[in-house]
Amino acid sequence: MPFAPNVFRHTPALRGRITPPDESELRFGQDRFDELDVQAKEEGWPAGWRMDHDAREENRQQVLAGRMLSDLWVFAYGSLIWDPAVQVDEYRYGSLNGWHRSFCMRLNGGRGSHEKPGLMAALDEGGYCDGVVFRIPAALVDAETRFMWRREMFSGSYCPIFQSVETPQGEVDALTFVMDRDSHLYLPDLAEEVAARMIANAEGALGPNFHYLDTLVRHLDELGITDDNMHRLYAIATACRTESG
Repeated sequence: MPFAPNVFRHTPALRGRITPPDESELRFGQDRFDELDVQAKEEGWPAGWRMDHDAREENRQQVLAGRMLSDLWVFAYGSLIWDPAVQVDEYRYGSLNGWHRSFCMRLNGGRGSHEKPGLMAALDEGGYCDGVVFRIPAALVDAETRFMWRREMFSGSYCPIFQSVETPQGEVDALTFVMDRDSHLYLPDLAEEVAARMIANAEGALGPNFHYLDTLVRHLDELGITDDNMHRLYAIATACRTESG
């Protein structure tokens, strides 16, 4: 089912470019974990590769305590922008101060491997980040955030916190998934050249890591969201692929 036209009244450039939740591969249930547990065992992944179901639900309840009966704003900086996998009533452009988009999370699976890890984008401290915020209506918050926690807290490497986000229509208090600096997957202070080479060379079951960066940059451009750092990283990673090709 497509989004209602008024969802994009503040962001007309997004209309027709956002994946409806019923078409999203990222809107999955508990059975998806069962499939991946089998794969993890076959491939010899280490224990603790994903977050325990009970711990994930406990985290959701704690973070959303007192907020389950109100509309929920969510800040999106990556794939949540164009593929939220949840029911949304409103989109706005938003700017988050104090955090920036960064490839600082190690990928040992998906688009990387333990032998040749890749990188995933996250929000790290410092600077600012342009993205969007979307609003989940109060009546759907409990049900829809279950899907969101399965996706965003899959490995337990984010910290879900609430942050003030500036939008052209006014400030909102938005749920924001930032990098957990205590996570074993956090790679702080990576030199841009090192990060670009990791992205250029890594590949996993879901394909090359570079395709993830390419998708991110392409979607940000299409949606009118500027990030010069991502363009610079993309240019270096592209050059690295040319050298090795």
